[in-house]
Amino acid sequence: MFFKWLKRYMPRSLYGRAALILVVPVVLLQLVVSFGLITRHFEGVTEQMTHAVTREVLLVLEGVDNQDEVPEALPVVLNVLDMDIDYIDEIRVKDTRIWYDFSAFIISREFRRFLPGVTAVELAEKGQVHLHLQRPEGNLVIRFDRRRVSASNSHQLFVNMVFFGALLTFVAYLYLRNQLRPIKRLAAASEAFGRGQNVPYSPGGAVEVRAAGSAFLDMRARIERQIEQRTLLLSGVSHDLRTPLTRFKLGVSLLDDEDREPLERDIEDMQRMLDAFLSFARGAYEDDSEQVDAVAFVENVVKDFARSGDDVTIHELDGHGMVSLRPVTVRRAIENLVGNAVRYANRAEVSVQITDRYLRVRVEDDGPGISPEQREEALKPFARLEPGRNQNKGMGVGLGLSIAADVARAHGGILRLGQSERLGGLRADLVLGRSYSPSS
Repeated sequence: MFFKWLKRYMPRSLYGRAALILVVPVVLLQLVVSFGLITRHFEGVTEQMTHAVTREVLLVLEGVDNQDEVPEALPVVLNVLDMDIDYIDEIRVKDTRIWYDFSAFIISREFRRFLPGVTAVELAEKGQVHLHLQRPEGNLVIRFDRRRVSASNSHQLFVNMVFFGALLTFVAYLYLRNQLRPIKRLAAASEAFGRGQNVPYSPGGAVEVRAAGSAFLDMRARIERQIEQRTLLLSGVSHDLRTPLTRFKLGVSLLDDEDREPLERDIEDMQRMLDAFLSFARGAYEDDSEQVDAVAFVENVVKDFARSGDDVTIHELDGHGMVSLRPVTVRRAIENLVGNAVRYANRAEVSVQITDRYLRVRVEDDGPGISPEQREEALKPFARLEPGRNQNKGMGVGLGLSIAADVARAHGGILRLGQSERLGGLRADLVLGRSYSPSS
């Protein structure tokens, strides 16, 4: 619960989380090792080297003190120790260093600890140390090589740590990517199957991933057999019923007009129900995807309804372009939406909006609409909401909206129902995703 707020900042992809799990321990390990080396190894080495130079400086100061008695001793000492000494007028009281020189703190501390009279330690000049001391005979500055008080190659360890850490992280990332590739393939196959595609897939990777892949293949095979059996069952029943319906038509045609018309309407209703059952059994995946001009495609559907005498018009066209879709199933979905509109209303209007992400076909009517609490129920198969709606053109089977919703899901979209603000009736939005291109 305490770390719950971190979720919004964590990566969402499997690659990102795996990389985070891989990189964070490596970085933390390097930080801990670096801190340990700096505080224990380099600090100790710098202290020891500074102590050695401190003894040499004391030897120089002893030569300065004895210069009157043995004048030739000081030049010899300075030459042997490779140091320079000068008298200056001003007193330096401020230490200087390069901003990234962390060992300078240790050097200044140790000189002040073991050398009396130290006023400043200048380490800003590259490769040189200027040690300022205040003496009775005057202010001294002693110059010597910086490499005598600290290790000259201390940065090499950090360079090696960073280089090999990055190299090993890259190698581990390559290995991790190979391990995650079967999981991504399994996720892609599952997503494609959920949208009606049967892409080739063979289990691979670790034992657990192979087990999950085999379970997915078994599940896909069972679902495909179930769908095939359902389609064959409904197709067989519908085909068997067409023969007696044809005989009914022939027998009814011999009756008088007064008795024939009601029976013919019943036969037509039964025929329409069988067609709806077959359409539902075929589902949203019976044809292959094609690149279609969406505006012209929808306009043709509207023209077909207009030629049949229905009051269906195009209201608004926004955008243009080719869209990858299954034309047969999408046409069936649009026809179901427009058919419901003209069945329960007097007028229907169709709008098309095309963006880079989706295609939206909106169908609006001036009928009674569907109440908000019934809209979810209306999308279920065989849902009948006629008691709250007018039936101007016969009964429906209750599969039109369900088929349209299946087609939308098969194209990575959704079917949304609402109330038309312009016409006052039902507003049905068939949204099809463009980022997803269905394949056969």
